[in-house]
Amino acid sequence: MSETASTRAIRSSHDRLSTTAPALLSSLVPLLSEWLPRQRWFAGKGRPITGFQLVSATELLPCAAGGATPGLLHLLVRAQQSAAPPGAPPQPAPPENPAEPAAADCYQLLLGVHSALPPQLAPAVIGRPAGGPLHGRTVYDALLDARLCALLLERLRVPGRLGGLRFCRVPDSTISSGMPARPLTAEQSNSSVVYGDAYILKVFRRTAPGLNPDLELPLALARAKCGRVPAPAAWFETDPDAEDGEPVTLGVLQPFLNGSADGWQLALNALAVQADFTSSARALGHATAEVHTALAQTLPTTELRRPQLDAIAARMNERLVATARVVPALRPYCARLRAAFDELAALGHDGRAWAAQRIHGDLHLGQTLRSADEGRWSLIDFEGEPSRPLAERRRPQPAVRDVAAMLRSFDYAARSGPSGGDPWSLEWARRTRAAYCLGYAEAGGLDPRSAPELMRAYETDKAVYEVLYEARHRPNWLPVPMAAVRRLAGAQASRGATGMDPGTGPDLDVADGRA
Repeated sequence: MSETASTRAIRSSHDRLSTTAPALLSSLVPLLSEWLPRQRWFAGKGRPITGFQLVSATELLPCAAGGATPGLLHLLVRAQQSAAPPGAPPQPAPPENPAEPAAADCYQLLLGVHSALPPQLAPAVIGRPAGGPLHGRTVYDALLDARLCALLLERLRVPGRLGGLRFCRVPDSTISSGMPARPLTAEQSNSSVVYGDAYILKVFRRTAPGLNPDLELPLALARAKCGRVPAPAAWFETDPDAEDGEPVTLGVLQPFLNGSADGWQLALNALAVQADFTSSARALGHATAEVHTALAQTLPTTELRRPQLDAIAARMNERLVATARVVPALRPYCARLRAAFDELAALGHDGRAWAAQRIHGDLHLGQTLRSADEGRWSLIDFEGEPSRPLAERRRPQPAVRDVAAMLRSFDYAARSGPSGGDPWSLEWARRTRAAYCLGYAEAGGLDPRSAPELMRAYETDKAVYEVLYEARHRPNWLPVPMAAVRRLAGAQASRGATGMDPGTGPDLDVADGRA
């Protein structure tokens, strides 16, 4: 296995680290090659790692040998990968161009370094380098060590630069010192740490140049005085690179909504006791519309006409083709699913247009929180779908895309609950989805029932995304999005046979939970 290290691109807080960077990377290659593919947030599963490039290295705490306290090292590492080996299931290419191989992804690593670890940190161990500047010491995931997480908070409390990193803080934010750190161990696309009951820090694992929407959009909503989203208190990023001038957003600190319950669990609890959820769904529709309205008032908007609708439909078709290569069960439905995308493009040719704005981009019940005292909904995690390129996630899109994604989430809940998609659960989903759309329209948003073609295309695209996600990460869940695929393909076939749209009625059949 080969590795490269661009010393020109390496920035460090100490000359000693800069001069040893090639040896550091070389010593970590065997460890990272084994450890990285096992992480939930590693995007290159199924393709061998062929090498690494060290983009930057910053020593946040000295990593001196024999020290009584742990060292802390911040790395940005680019993982170079080849195509899948012969006989392995094919992996989809990026949605922008399925015919081209993926570029090397850049990952953010926070490494603790110590001569010996306490037993409770055993799950965090990455390994012991056999050479290089960290020879013989234990290297581990620092975001599972409460002591080192506390250091990150102190860096965020005091704005400034350290090596290639820049720590920023909102001027009027109050961040107390000494709050206990609690790393969250639930599997997710990034890593999070809760400080006391006051703040939560999200550390982005897969990084790209540019402002991350999970910082950009909450800051914009804070300027708009929208109380539906926790306002960032601090963040850290790279200094702008000399070549492209864009910083890389590395982590965001926001208020922790202590005592709130996430919408996914609330929905499952309601299904477990066959309780009505329409009031909650209607209120959530209100919250979603308020966020969309604030984003449209604060950030630029545009209009999607024929060229843009052609491009959107083309990308949807590309994702469908790429996913069908990986998931054979999808192939019998491709022609009928593609018809929804082609219909969207045809409307553009007929002169139809839709407004586009910044949106959440990955909205589902798990991205919502309801307060225990007031029952007030908040929206969180504005990163968008992490598998999509940052430029695509920052692109203005129809607000109905978020609505379609939430409707899919109600369907997921109905099919994932204790009854597993029985008739009562599917009727629960139909009523709940209709209530959400009603609440959204009441709060000033476009009534989703007024744009059935747009809704159908985005719900179909979301179902295709879900099929790929479940096939790669949770195969046992694949029947859930496949049920939606069969429903959507059947609805499209019905439209083709009758020339009528089955989804324009008041019960919103276009987006219901029926198989």
